[in-house]
Amino acid sequence: MLAGMLVPIGLAALSWATPAVAAAGLQDIAGIDRAVAAFTGQSIGVPGGAARPVDRRLRLAACAAPLALSWRGEFHASILVECPDPGSWHIFVATAGGGRADPSATPVIQRGQLVTVAVTGDGFAVSQSAEAMEAGAVGAWIRVRTGPKTDPVQARVVRPGLVEVPVE
Repeated sequence: MLAGMLVPIGLAALSWATPAVAAAGLQDIAGIDRAVAAFTGQSIGVPGGAARPVDRRLRLAACAAPLALSWRGEFHASILVECPDPGSWHIFVATAGGGRADPSATPVIQRGQLVTVAVTGDGFAVSQSAEAMEAGAVGAWIRVRTGPKTDPVQARVVRPGLVEVPVE
């Protein structure tokens, strides 16, 4: 079982970097999608795989070392993808269907509902109102948006009316 394990995925093994991306010194985002699919064994949008492709607007420094992937959370609701280079980046990729969350669980948040989104980290929490873009049960990851002209973010359902975006 891969739970709790970091699995290195090498650039050479998956032929990730396109010439244009490598020349710009940026990580190939489509390569991250391929690494996540290899890690989960599922395609994007399929339960257990990534919920959606990694945001193509990300500009991540190219990683010299192989990427490390690991499950995050008890129910495999997201995947931690990190570049192990010193001082480098990490991102979280939400899984479709909330990972191993109970698919028969009753949604406590409905699409279109106004919710409170809390951004939480070590010793801090900031919250504001948001609109749920999807329905979700406790523990599921859903998209929420804080305004009509803002991009949705992934947040975990904590309880009715409250979602959380954990920051490390």
